[in-house]
Amino acid sequence: MPSHVDLDRQIEQLMECKPLSEAEVKTLCDQARAILVEEWNVQPVKCPVTVCGDIHGQFYDLIELFRIGGKAPDTNYLFMGDYVGRAQGLAEPVRFFYNLGPVFEIEDRGYYSVETVSLLVALKVRYRDRITILRGNHESRQITQVYGFYDECLRKYGNANVWKHFTDLFDYLPLTALIESQVFCLHGGLSPSLDTLDNIRALDRIQEVPHEGPMCDLLWSDPDDRCGWGISPRGAGYTFGQDIAAQFNHTNGLTLISRAHQLVMEGYNWCQDKNVVTVFSAPNYCYRCGNMAAILEIGENMEQNFLQFDPAPRQIEPDTTRKTPDYFL
Repeated sequence: MPSHVDLDRQIEQLMECKPLSEAEVKTLCDQARAILVEEWNVQPVKCPVTVCGDIHGQFYDLIELFRIGGKAPDTNYLFMGDYVGRAQGLAEPVRFFYNLGPVFEIEDRGYYSVETVSLLVALKVRYRDRITILRGNHESRQITQVYGFYDECLRKYGNANVWKHFTDLFDYLPLTALIESQVFCLHGGLSPSLDTLDNIRALDRIQEVPHEGPMCDLLWSDPDDRCGWGISPRGAGYTFGQDIAAQFNHTNGLTLISRAHQLVMEGYNWCQDKNVVTVFSAPNYCYRCGNMAAILEIGENMEQNFLQFDPAPRQIEPDTTRKTPDYFL
């Protein structure tokens, strides 16, 4: 087990957007797996904590997030997934991928999924009780092969080993978190197969994200203005209405569902009579969407405060000529 001195050096290096060696990544993922395997499908979290949404490899915007929200470990953080990858030049919604349709060309120059996920995992290993990292739908082998992370690993390391180390680690990430038994946090949304938190606790999460079923739903579903359950336009998960969210919160004694997964222009968006809030932490997503980002501070007395922020100064001019697919808007 490397010392804190080694981890501190690695974190300092990663904060400068300098990737670790392949050997260091392997060791880091081994350390992280030993920590995550002890965590729960519904991981308990104490307040105060700052809740963050999608990052999608926007490394310099993650650094801006830490500048706005406070450095770790001075601030406790809960990240709700999607650390890697983004759609660049995808011609079709994800349902075509899930139907084993064509794999589309990806343009991902100027993006830093490797450095982003390495930094968050290193912070988790160094400050295990101060940082919670959940699984997003992009933390999967199949999605990362289509949405850029696999190609980025090949380009930066010359082989797929680092991609394999991280995707093997992703299987161990908790699916959800519960802040002080009141605020339920997860990447996507609810599932018709899961009425209670105990149902979620009973899932076998240590696997690749399935194409369907309750584990898939937690990472893919979205709230909707319509009541009841609906078919998701994403091709995975469901849409769930105000009535579904209200019943789930009542059944489980919750005050709020906090989730990520959807681009919202102000960085956060209340829906469903404030039973559900969406938090999105990648400003100007894909360097073209023009959205603000936000994080949600939950204080000592469970008070809520949103901090919005704009993109960090651009370090590289990525190719932004391609249209963002509707799936992400």
